Amino acid sequence: MLASSTLPKDPGRAPLRRGQDRRGLTLRLAAAWLLLVPLGAVAADETPLPTAWADRFRQAPFEASFSDDRWLGERASYAIPAAEVVLFDVLLNVYNRHAVGGDYESTAATIRRNLRGGWTVDQDPFKTNQLGHPYQGATHYGFARSAGLSFWESTGYALAGSALWEIAGEATPPSVNDLINTGIGGSFMGEALFRLASLLLENEDIPPLWREVAAAVVSPPLGVNRLAFGERFDRVFASRKPALYSRVHLGFMATAENTSGTSTTSLRRNEAQAEYAIDYGLPGKPGYGYRRPFDLFAFQATASSANGFENLMTRGLLVGRAYDAGPDVAGAWGLYGSFDYIAPQVYRVSSTGLSVGTTGQWWVTPSVAMQGTALLGAGYTAVGTTRSSSEIDYNYGVAPQALVAWRTILGDGVALDLTGRAYFVSRVAAVDHRGRDVIGRLDAALTWRVYKRHGVTVKVVGNVRDARYDDLGDLSQSRNTIGLFYTYLGQDGLGAVPRPQ
Repeated sequence: MLASSTLPKDPGRAPLRRGQDRRGLTLRLAAAWLLLVPLGAVAADETPLPTAWADRFRQAPFEASFSDDRWLGERASYAIPAAEVVLFDVLLNVYNRHAVGGDYESTAATIRRNLRGGWTVDQDPFKTNQLGHPYQGATHYGFARSAGLSFWESTGYALAGSALWEIAGEATPPSVNDLINTGIGGSFMGEALFRLASLLLENEDIPPLWREVAAAVVSPPLGVNRLAFGERFDRVFASRKPALYSRVHLGFMATAENTSGTSTTSLRRNEAQAEYAIDYGLPGKPGYGYRRPFDLFAFQATASSANGFENLMTRGLLVGRAYDAGPDVAGAWGLYGSFDYIAPQVYRVSSTGLSVGTTGQWWVTPSVAMQGTALLGAGYTAVGTTRSSSEIDYNYGVAPQALVAWRTILGDGVALDLTGRAYFVSRVAAVDHRGRDVIGRLDAALTWRVYKRHGVTVKVVGNVRDARYDDLGDLSQSRNTIGLFYTYLGQDGLGAVPRPQ
C-alpha cells in the first residue's frame, strides 16, 4: 500500500473467514485466474447465432486470441517487468519505512508469519486502500504491458506484485481487499492509462518530444521502459483507429443540497473542478473489431478543490462480440470489468467489479443519434463516511451493482448525457455481517458546442447513501450539486459515429 502521511493505520483487522488460511485463498485465486485467462480466447468462437437471430443481428467481423494482444511479438519480455515489479516494491518499502515506519518495517520474521498465517480484511485509510492501492497495481500492470505482454499476462503481474507487497512489503498481516484492489482494480485502471498514453504516442499533431513526455505522465511505467530500453520497447501499441468521444471540463460546482449524517468533514459548498473523460471504441465504425480487452472502454477522472479526487471511474469490455442490426444500429455485448472511486465529500464508495452488458448506438433520424450502455454485475465494494464521528462507520463486501448510461446527440451541436450507478452492499456479504448500504449516483450533463471544439456544459450530480448498521442504526447521507463548465471537445465532436456509407 502507499504511504499515508497523516492518518494512522487502524490496528484492527477483521478476519476474512474463520479458519481460512493462505493456502485456501491461494487455491481460490489460482482457480479464478485459470478461469479468466481462457476467456480471452472465447471470442474466437465463430459459432453462428440461431437462424431467427442471425437474420436480425449480423455479427461484425470479430477475432480474439491470447497472442494477438502480445503486441511486441518477439521483443516482449517476461523477465524485465518481473524485475521492475520487485524493484518498485522494494523502493516503495524503503520510502515508507522512512516516511511512515511501523507498519512497513517488515522483517524475515514478519514475512514467515505472513506466508503461514491467514489473510484479513484491513481497515486502513480509505484513500490508501481504494485509490493508492489501485494506482500501485496499475504501475505493476504497466511495467508488464509496456514490455509487450498481453492484458491477461499483465494482470498476472499486478496480482503477483500485490501478493509480494502484502507478504513482504508490510509488517502487518496480508489483506484480501488490498489484493483485489491492487491486482484487479489496478489492472483495469492500468489498461485504460496504457491505452490513453498509446493514443498520445500515435498523435502526429504533437511534436515527438512532447508526445513522449505526455505519454510518460499518463503511464509512467510506459515512459520508463521506452526510455530505459530504447528500440526494444519503442514501438507504439496500435489503437486500430477507434471511434472516440473525448472532452475536458473546467468549471465550478455549487451545493444544492447536503445531508452530512455522521460526517464531520468541513463542507465546501462551492468547488472548482477539472475533468477528463473519454469513450474509446464506440460501436458503429466499419472495420473496427473488439479483439482485445478494453478495445471498448470509458474513462473519467475528476479533480476537485474540495477533496482532491472527486471520482475516478473506468469500465471496459473484457470479452465480447460485436453486433449490428442494419445501418442504424450497432453495438457490442459481453463481460465488462470496472473500477469506480467516488467521493462526494460526505461519504466515499469504491468498487472493483465484473458485469455483463452491452454498449450500442442507434441513429433515430439522420440528425439524431443515441448511445447507451447497460451493465449488471457484482463488485468488491468499500463504503464509508468521510471523517466520521463514529470509528466503525464503514463497510466492505461483495455487492451487486448496476449502471445505465445514455447519450442523446442532436446534430453536431448539442449532447445530453445521463448516467446512473447503484451499489448494494448486503448484510450477507458484508464484513462481520454488520449491516447493509445502498448507494446511488446520477450524473446529468447538457453540452452545447459553441464554436469548433469549444463548448459550454451544465452539470447536475446527485449522490445518496442509505445505510443500516446494527451498532449505528439508520444512516442517510446525500449531496446534490449543480455546475457550469467550459468544455474542450476532442476531434470527433460530440461522439456520434457516422453511418456506414
